[in-house]
Amino acid sequence: MSDTALDATGSSLSLASAARNETRAADKEHVIDAMRGFAALLVAYFHCRQVEWIGMQSFHQIVGKPHDLNSIVAYLTLPIAWGSAGVPIFFVISGYCIHRGAAQRLLNDSAYRLDAMNFWARRFARIYPVLLAALLLTLALDWTSLHFPPVSHKILDIGPRAFFVNLFSLQGVAGKTYGSNGALWTLSLEVQFYAVYPLLFALRRRIGMMPVLGIVALVNVASVFVFERNDLQFFTSFWFSWMLGAWIAELQVKREVRTQRPWMMYGAAVLLTAGGCAAFRYGQYFAFQLWALGFACYLREALKSRRQNDTVVIRVLSRFGDFSFSLYSIHLPIFVLLSSVMFRSVLQVSIFPTFVFMAVAVAVAWVFYRCVELPAMKWSASFRSSGGR
Repeated sequence: MSDTALDATGSSLSLASAARNETRAADKEHVIDAMRGFAALLVAYFHCRQVEWIGMQSFHQIVGKPHDLNSIVAYLTLPIAWGSAGVPIFFVISGYCIHRGAAQRLLNDSAYRLDAMNFWARRFARIYPVLLAALLLTLALDWTSLHFPPVSHKILDIGPRAFFVNLFSLQGVAGKTYGSNGALWTLSLEVQFYAVYPLLFALRRRIGMMPVLGIVALVNVASVFVFERNDLQFFTSFWFSWMLGAWIAELQVKREVRTQRPWMMYGAAVLLTAGGCAAFRYGQYFAFQLWALGFACYLREALKSRRQNDTVVIRVLSRFGDFSFSLYSIHLPIFVLLSSVMFRSVLQVSIFPTFVFMAVAVAVAWVFYRCVELPAMKWSASFRSSGGR
């Protein structure tokens, strides 16, 4: 995977939030919102540490054993080193949220057909106002950051070509991500997922979900050799993660009975997640696949437990899930600007500025959500057809 992609880990960030708001309030599942909120915070803080802090290895060489509050807190952030796990979490959630409504209608009516034009219109209205605003905000913030030399290495091209490559969701194929907003690499994949979904749904109607899941798995493997090995990020390389979410959506609408031994699925989730963390040392891409499988195991069981989905922690995290798309779309340029202004892009030994940076990013993202994302959601909802998805 390219250096840009490595810097950009973040999900896809969070476009799963675009799909979540399409579900009816009566069917709202707090665990979905909570997991999206958790993933958004995980990815954002992962990037925050990259931008402001010297990193665990350098910190350990300088400090050694923990002896003060800063070193203790810094060592406690060690799990954030695997913060890119938020990306496959978002892919799985996106597949679940996008497919669930259509899966329910197909279960109720085997003759149901997806209105592709209506689906694409709603996806466009939901995504592109936020994307355009995020790109313009990135331009403004990066332009400001460039006036505080030495310039951060996170800031790439902010010219017109890079702008339109990202606007048309071609980053990773026709160019790099825009400016310092490296997290946008997953956004292009989400748009590509949505572009082919009507064809995928038609195939699912014809041959069933499990054969489609198998076909996508084969395409995913082939894509590793065709695209991923050539540093090209195309949706087919991450398609299986997205399809896992769609498969879980079908199980959920069928009201599958909770298994007698849910601990087996949770155990598999833990083992696969740990395997992904171990694989991360040798390559990010393979770790993504294991993390997606691990989260799918967890989500399959968690969605069956209403009591588990309604805890205080779940409700708090779900609040962040509400504006996770906004947080994902704009957090990196904010971190880069703060680092440029406060520290002239010099990495710090102290871990505490990262918490201040995160608080600023969350606050700005909430305002961005209210001003940009909510109107986009209302515009998207206005395209809803009487037939649903």
